[in-house]
Amino acid sequence: MPQCEQFTAPVEPDADTAGPPGANVDDVLARMRALDATLPAHDGVAVFNRVYLAVTQEVARRIDRGRFPDPRAAITLDVRFAQRYLDAVDPVTSDRRAPACWRPLLQFRRHPGVRPLQFALAGVNAHIGHDLALAVVDACHSLGCEPAELEDEFDRVGDLLVSLEERVREDLMPGPDLLQIADPLTHLLGSWSLERARDATWTAARALWALRRLPDVAQEFTERLDTAVGFAGRMMLTPL
Repeated sequence: MPQCEQFTAPVEPDADTAGPPGANVDDVLARMRALDATLPAHDGVAVFNRVYLAVTQEVARRIDRGRFPDPRAAITLDVRFAQRYLDAVDPVTSDRRAPACWRPLLQFRRHPGVRPLQFALAGVNAHIGHDLALAVVDACHSLGCEPAELEDEFDRVGDLLVSLEERVREDLMPGPDLLQIADPLTHLLGSWSLERARDATWTAARALWALRRLPDVAQEFTERLDTAVGFAGRMMLTPL
């Protein structure tokens, strides 16, 4: 990996949500398990939390096995990423209104007409579409490097998420295969792709990094991104 370039006093949009310094993967796993223990099994946040807990456990295993070329960078990105989700949904630590991308899931989390697959993928949409772009910027500030130097870690985490999305759809899609074709859920979620969302997120992260010395523009960009991802999430949670 190239030597990271050091920057002086960079301006980070929404830096107060970046999480405490020195946190590690075990810390975020503990927070996810604690959250899971407090939520009813059918709660929409609980559905996504179980999915995300499985992802984070697999990331931790792969880091331990040396599957990431730069373990420090992978840990930093993973922790910053997870902290944004936890700070948005954890009532113990969240002391302000959640980002727009998470509000649909928080609003509809107990709606009887929303299916578990919708909850899971709406959470994935919010976390990938919004949180991941900001986490890349957070990690670049922490490590003193450019986004390009985190691309390997970004891609490896993204590949794991894509494979998990396939498993989530298989496990949570209701009904036998012959009925899925006519199921409204198939049509509702068929237009959304995690792979496309991941590509858009990488572009957004690079744009935010390029705007780091224009804090007003960076903040406006972040707010528009948050709103757009929240709108998509609201559509995904249409009661069926």
